[in-house]
Amino acid sequence: MAISKILGNITRYISEAAMRIFGPTDDAYPATGVQPFTGEPYDKRKDDNS
Repeated sequence: MAISKILGNITRYISEAAMRIFGPTDDAYPATGVQPFTGEPYDKRKDDNS
């Protein structure tokens, strides 16, 4: 009985690892890419701090 439990646990452990490796991704990362620039380019002649 104990040997069959151990073999069952080992089989479940390996199969869960294989499902995690080869299964679909569950990442919730946002889509990345080039973001549009909505500001004004820096112009030293218009800088108020000089």
